[in-house]
Formats: sequence, C-alpha cells, structure tokens
Amino acid sequence: MKSGITSKSFPFDVAIIGAGIVGLATGLEFCTRFPGISLAIIDKEETVAAHQTSHNSGVIHSGIYYKPGSLKARLCVEGADEMVRFCRQYGIPLEICGKVIVATKEEEIPRLEELYRRGKQNGLAGLRIISPEEIQELEPHAAGIRGIHIPSTGIVDYGKVAGKFADLIVNQGGQVFLLHEVVGLKSFDGQTIIETTQGEITAKLVINCAGLQSDKISRLANAKIDLQIIPFRGEYYDLVSSKRDCLKSLIYPVPDPRFPFLGVHFTRRIGGGIEAGPNAVLAFKREGYLKRSFDGRDVMELATFPGFWLMAAKYWQTSLGEYYRSWSKAAFVHALQRLMPDISANDLVPGGSGVRAQALDTHGKLIDDFYFSLTARIVHVCNVPSPAATASIAIGRYIVNTVVDRFDLSQK
Repeated sequence: MKSGITSKSFPFDVAIIGAGIVGLATGLEFCTRFPGISLAIIDKEETVAAHQTSHNSGVIHSGIYYKPGSLKARLCVEGADEMVRFCRQYGIPLEICGKVIVATKEEEIPRLEELYRRGKQNGLAGLRIISPEEIQELEPHAAGIRGIHIPSTGIVDYGKVAGKFADLIVNQGGQVFLLHEVVGLKSFDGQTIIETTQGEITAKLVINCAGLQSDKISRLANAKIDLQIIPFRGEYYDLVSSKRDCLKSLIYPVPDPRFPFLGVHFTRRIGGGIEAGPNAVLAFKREGYLKRSFDGRDVMELATFPGFWLMAAKYWQTSLGEYYRSWSKAAFVHALQRLMPDISANDLVPGGSGVRAQALDTHGKLIDDFYFSLTARIVHVCNVPSPAATASIAIGRYIVNTVVDRFDLSQK
C-alpha cells in the first residue's frame, strides 16, 4: 500500500517504527482500543511487510517448541487462535493442515518426548505421540521411528495479513509513512522527534518495531541494551510440480535444543507448492537475501561485538555444516532425505530465502524468548523472531498493555 500523508507537523500520540507484521498489529491494537488516537507507522521501504513478514514459510505455529511459562509460549498459543479467527473474519485464505514432527534416530526420542510434554503444558489440543505406522498413514513418504502429530498447525500468507492490518489502521485514521528511513531520535519537551530522510515526525510515544534494524534504532535512542541483532539467512528449495502431491501436511525434524532454529523441513504453501528448508547461515548483510549479499558496515558491527566471537567459538562446527549445505545441493538433499527418503536432487529447484533477526547478548547467547526494553517514552521490541508472525496479534496487545501500565493514555 502507499501512504496517505496529509501532515506530519503536529505531534502524534503514538509513532511505530517498522511496518512489519508486529508493528502493524501493534498499531491496529492502539487504533482499536483507543478510537481517535493519532497514530503514525514509519518505514523505510516502499511497501509494508517488505522483509521478515513476507519472507517466511507462512506457518501458523502451534506453540509446541517453547518453554512452558515463557512469553513466547503464551503469546504463540494465544496468537495462533487469534490469527485463525482474524483470517476467517476478513476472508484471508488459510488452511489448518496439521504438522508431523518425526524422530529418525533413537537419540532424538527423549527430545521428542520433551516436545510432547511442552505441548501438553502449553495447552495444545489433539496432540498425540504416533508410531512409525501412524506416521506413514499421515504422510506416506515420510520416515521416522516415532513422531508427534499436531493437528492445529496451519498455513497462511502473512504478507496479506499485514496488508489487511495496514488497511484497517488507515480506515481508523492512522497514517502510514513509507520511504521514511529513521536516521535520528531526539527528546524534546516530553516528546520524541523522529528524524527521517523525508523530514521530522514528532510523537508523544514511540514503539520501535524495526526488526532487523531494531538494535540500531535502540542505539539512536541511547537505550542501554546489551545485545545485537545477528542476521541469519534461511534458504529454501521448491519441490518440482510432479512432487507437489507427496505432502499432506507439514513434516519437521526434532530440533536441536541448543538453537532457536527448527532444522530443514517440508512446508506446504497456501498459494500452492511445497518448500524444503531452510538452513540457517550467518548473513553478511542485514537484509541480504542472496549468497553474495554483503554490507561492510553490517559486517563491522558483527566483528566488533564481543558476543559474536563467543558464539562463533562455541558453534563453529555447526556453522560450517550450515554453510556447506548452503553451497552444496547434495548436502541439502541428504538432510531432507532423513525426513523423506525418496526425495532426490532432481526433485528440487532453487526457491526463495529470508533473513531472521536473532538477538545475541554480550555473552554469546542467542536470546530465545521475546525481549522488550523501555526507555523514557520509547518501547523497544528487541527480539521477536519466529513465531512472531503467528503471535503478532497477541504481541501487539502485550505491547499496548505494557504502554498502558507505564503511561497515562486515559484521555484517549
């Protein structure tokens, strides 16, 4: 969508930096809860949802992976139900197709059982452990010695969801400022002046939902956060058309608990087709979707962040394996054959890619849970990786609740 801008000289009640699905969901929550609020959504791209929102697999996650009691677990479970209701209300295509997580080695069984326990504790309905025979009944081309069936998992186009969020915001009086890159933040007389490449926008309250650029925005506000966004590129293959009937739902491996990634898997797309992937390789540009993408400033920020080298020293072998799969189709196919043995290299053609904004702390730890930070009149959304799209409506409500608890919005 294009922005319908009339004036930006008056102070907005709320300005949200970032027109991805989390920023838009937050904006819609503000507009819905406080009718008449003056709201600005600010983004440097020419369309909404230009990055993580429109470069993911489109899965409506169930919440099985996340530690019970964590913010991520609670908001994912709540958000998944709300996402389904929202799509049905506004006629956005979705499908509740289910998911099968399969263990292919004996040493994965304890981790599979732990996932099942987490799923039950997180309140997932219809969850069940399945035998090799039941795996074959659900997914005839899959292989596994034990599995979990999650019937509540779905698929949707999150770009379309974000577009509907934006339309509803504009219909309720909000403004969307596209092609406005934020280059500075200044506090003045109880307000924040947001300096952009197309002039200044003033707001009483600012929400930083800048995704891959969120730590940079935090630094512009002099926020004291001991983390940095590390971009991880995920690369996909597409199954050829003759193989598109070999998958009834989604097939996932048992993930490595050391990492916030789920491993290469098979995903049906709501618009048709099947994706295989992604891997997870360090990207040398925050919005670098190609193998050759490179930005010297982004690389320098990585190289000068102490947590990066601590992470690299700990996981260098895993990293080499991911890079090997990135450049070797045979290695990528081999990883996929653990889940679906009859897949061959001829069944795969290069697909798309996405870049995940993953927060890393100064001790070299990949931050697993959602993470928020507050400064004087700015809320910084510092770490909301997957399942952020699934949980976006719930995240937006959580952010607004946080604002209401801290600031007086009663006049609105």
